[in-house]
Amino acid sequence: MALSQERTPGRRPSRREFLSTTAASAAAMAVGRGLRAAEAKPGASAPAAPGSVTKLSDHLSVFHGPVNVGIVRDEKRALLIDCGAGDLAAALKGQGITKVEQILLTHYHRDQLCGVYELGDGARIGVPAIEREHFANPAAYWEDDKYLWMVYRSFRPHHLMPVEPLRVDDALKDGDGLAFGPAKIRVLTTPGHTEGSASYLVEVDGRRVVFSGDCIYGPGQVWDVYSMQKGFSHGGRTIGGYHGFMGDRWRLVESLGRIKGQKPDLLVPSHGDLVHQPARAVDALVERFETCYENYVAISALRHYFPELFTDYAGRPGQMPIRPGIEPPDCLRHFGTTCMLVSKTGGALVMDVGSPGIVGRLKKMLADGEIKSVDALWVTHYHFDHTAGIPNFQKEFDCPTIVQNSLAEVLTNPTAWRLPCLMAEPVRVERPVEDGHSWQWHEFKLTVYDYPGQTLYHDALLAESGELRMLFVGDSHTMSGIDDYCAYNRNWLGRGVGFQYCIDLIEKLGPTHVFNCHVNDAFAFTPEEIRFMRQNLDERERLFGELVPWDHANYGLDASWVRCEPYTQKVKPGEQLGIDVLITNHSATPHACACRAVLPKSFGGASVPWVEEEAPAKTEHRLALKLTVPADLAPGRVVIPIDVKHGPWHLPQFAEAIVDVVE
Repeated sequence: MALSQERTPGRRPSRREFLSTTAASAAAMAVGRGLRAAEAKPGASAPAAPGSVTKLSDHLSVFHGPVNVGIVRDEKRALLIDCGAGDLAAALKGQGITKVEQILLTHYHRDQLCGVYELGDGARIGVPAIEREHFANPAAYWEDDKYLWMVYRSFRPHHLMPVEPLRVDDALKDGDGLAFGPAKIRVLTTPGHTEGSASYLVEVDGRRVVFSGDCIYGPGQVWDVYSMQKGFSHGGRTIGGYHGFMGDRWRLVESLGRIKGQKPDLLVPSHGDLVHQPARAVDALVERFETCYENYVAISALRHYFPELFTDYAGRPGQMPIRPGIEPPDCLRHFGTTCMLVSKTGGALVMDVGSPGIVGRLKKMLADGEIKSVDALWVTHYHFDHTAGIPNFQKEFDCPTIVQNSLAEVLTNPTAWRLPCLMAEPVRVERPVEDGHSWQWHEFKLTVYDYPGQTLYHDALLAESGELRMLFVGDSHTMSGIDDYCAYNRNWLGRGVGFQYCIDLIEKLGPTHVFNCHVNDAFAFTPEEIRFMRQNLDERERLFGELVPWDHANYGLDASWVRCEPYTQKVKPGEQLGIDVLITNHSATPHACACRAVLPKSFGGASVPWVEEEAPAKTEHRLALKLTVPADLAPGRVVIPIDVKHGPWHLPQFAEAIVDVVE
C-alpha cells in the first residue's frame, strides 16, 4: 500500500512499500513520454505516434517503435539502423520494402536489437568494433559470475546484454564508410552511454542526419543517468566504477561534440523524438550535465575521501564546508570497516566484519583481556567490504547476528538480488528486527533504524548512554555530506525517501556522534548543514527530473526500478518456474503496468501472455510470472528477458532473470 508523506522518521514500512512525495514536486518534474520533451524544449519535433513512420526524404525514414529505427531505402531493399521491437515488419511492408539487406547497430543493449532475430535473416549485420564480442558471444558475460557478485570495479558491460548470440559480419570502426543505394553512411565512435557506442551519419537526398543511439534523448535530456556509472581520473587520483557517479559524462560530452561537429540537419536518438536543432539540443544537455554534477559535488562524501577529484569545484559557491572530526569516545574501537562498542563489563558488540582477519583480531583482544566477551554482531549493509568476514565470524563466535528486516532479506538470500558489492554467500541472521526496535545492552540503550542512505537496503543503530547519543550509519555519511556515488545502490530522490529520510532522522535523533565505518573520527551535522543538505536534495530532484524524460528523476537514477525476484534460481527440467517482476512506480499517479517473459530458444523461443495490473503511485508493485521448464532441457544457465510496459512506456527486454538448470 502507499503511505502518507507525513510519516514520522524512525518508523519505516517494509521494502514492499514506498513513501509518497508531494504532488507539487512531482508536477515540477520534466514529464515522461506521454508529454515528452518536445512540448517543453526547443529543438525537438512533436511526438510521433508509436508504430508510425516519419519520412525524412525519398530514401530515408524513421520507424517510431520502442526505439527509433532508421530505414535507408533503395527501391525494395532496406538498410536499418538499430532494429528494436514493435511492428517494424508491417511498417516495412507498408513502404513496399521486401528485403532487409543490412542492419547497423548503435550499441549492444537488448532493446536496440531484439527485432534482428526476426528481420535479420540473411541481412549483413554491422556493430561497433569495440562491442563485437557482446553481440557475437553474450554467453561469455552471462556465464561468468564475476559480473553478478561482488561487482565493484566496473559496471560495464551492462546487464542489458543480449541473451542470444548474433552473427556479426562487420566490426565497424570510427571513420568507416559505406554506401547503400544513393546514401553515404559514416561511422562515428561516440562512447559514453556504453563503452563502444557508435552513431551513424547518413547523407542522402541533400540531408545530413545522425542516428545517435542513446547519446542524447532530446534537447537537454538523456535516457538515463545510471548508464554513465564509470571510474575516472582527475588531479592525479583514479577511482573505480563504484565511486564514479556520472563518471562517463566527460566522454559523452566529447561524443556529443563530435556529433555536433558534423553539422547535421537532424538527430535521430534511439529513445526520444526527432531533434531538428541539434546544436541547441547538445548545448542544452552539456550545460545541464554540468549543473547537475555541480549540485551532486556540493554535498558528496567523495570530497572527504578523494579531494583531488574535485579541485575544479573548490571555492565555488554552494559547496557545503567539510566538517571537522570529533574524537571518538573511549567505549569505541575501530579497525578496518569494523566498529566495536565495548561496555563497562567488557562485553563487545561488533558492527560489520569486512575481512576474515577480523576474527583473529577479536580473539587476540579476548586473550589479552581487552574485551571479556563477544555478545552480538550488528550489520549495517550488504557490501562485501562489510560482510566478507561474517561467515568466519559466525563459525567462531556463538552470538546472535542482529539486522533490520529489509536488510535481512538481502543478506539471507543474496542470490535473489542483483546489487553492487553483494556476496553470493548467505549470512545467517538469528534476530531480524523491526525498524524502531529498542533493547538494553549493558549500560547502552540500542535502537534499530531503517536507513536508506548509501543503499536502499541499509540500517543504522543508535547507542545511548548518559550524554552519549552515538549513531552508526555504515557508509552513508562523511564530514562532507552523503555517500551516494553509485547509482546502482538505489539512492532515491524526494522528500521522505532516500537521504531525505535519513536527514530527517538525524534531525529528529540529534546524535552527539555520527560514525562511518571507513572513517576514524566521529562527526555531527549542525542544523544549518542539515538544512543545506535538504535544500540541495530538493534542488537535485528538480534538476535531475529535467535531465531525464521520465515523470520523476528516480526512473533515470534507479537502475533497479524494474527487477526480478529471485534474480537467480536453480530449477530442474520439467519443474514449474516462478519469477516475480517488481516495478517501482516512482510517479505521483497510478500507472497501468504489464510484463511478460521472452522465452529464449531453449525454452521454445516465444513470448508468453502479458500479465497486466495497475501499480499505485509511489509503490513497488509485484507481478507474478509462471513458466514451465522444458523436460528435455540440458543443464546450464538460461537468461530470460522480461518485456515491460509502464504507463506510456514500452520497454522491451528491460529486465531479466537467470535460471540455472540442474540435474
